[in-house]
Amino acid sequence: MRRKLLTTVLSVIALALFLAVPRLSAQDDIFVTPIPYSPFSGVINVERSVVRQDGTVVNLKTTRAIHRDSRGRIYNEYRTLLPTSSSETPQATHVLLYDPQTRTSTTLFPPQHTYRSSTTRRPPATTPPVFASYGPPNAFTREEDLGVQEMQGLGVHGIRHTQTIPAGTGSSDKDIVVTDEYWYSEDLRINLVLKHNDPRTGSVLMTVTQIARTEPDSSLFQIPDDYTGPETAR
Repeated sequence: MRRKLLTTVLSVIALALFLAVPRLSAQDDIFVTPIPYSPFSGVINVERSVVRQDGTVVNLKTTRAIHRDSRGRIYNEYRTLLPTSSSETPQATHVLLYDPQTRTSTTLFPPQHTYRSSTTRRPPATTPPVFASYGPPNAFTREEDLGVQEMQGLGVHGIRHTQTIPAGTGSSDKDIVVTDEYWYSEDLRINLVLKHNDPRTGSVLMTVTQIARTEPDSSLFQIPDDYTGPETAR
């Protein structure tokens, strides 16, 4: 009886920790590592579904460019999400630039032709962040090794994290299964695919395509002459 009670208590504690600990997920974006001597360019295709409060689902999409040069400098573009039925070109909202040699991070805002820059003391990461640890194995979390595949001519290794929130937790009367999946290219040191699915909020699918292993135009990593920053704003 005591053993059964102890098991129940430990399970409740594990669930409480699982729900309380912040976790990274696939929707945290494609992280381009600022490593040198491995230039490339690519396009991130984003498919997102959003579950509204009334239960209806909105399907959205966008495409974004990413670049890395031989110095490890990063160009990461962000654009508006559009309905999947739209034929419009998504508008750029901002662009992130990063120089690992100076540790300078710059955000460009194309609509306003402005920018802001900052530096960090932390050394640049050389691998993308993996999903946060869920603590000791328990009944609510599971990790699957999906093996190795080839994507865009590159070998990738897949991992899937499954999180089960039991029925009766919160307002749900049935189990809620949340999945996060990523496919990592050791050659490029980036994730080529990120997937996230939560039946309560929606799903995200990000795939990197049109990969070119050539040197990007150096002007991409510069602040345009007609952009104003905090020190030059009028």
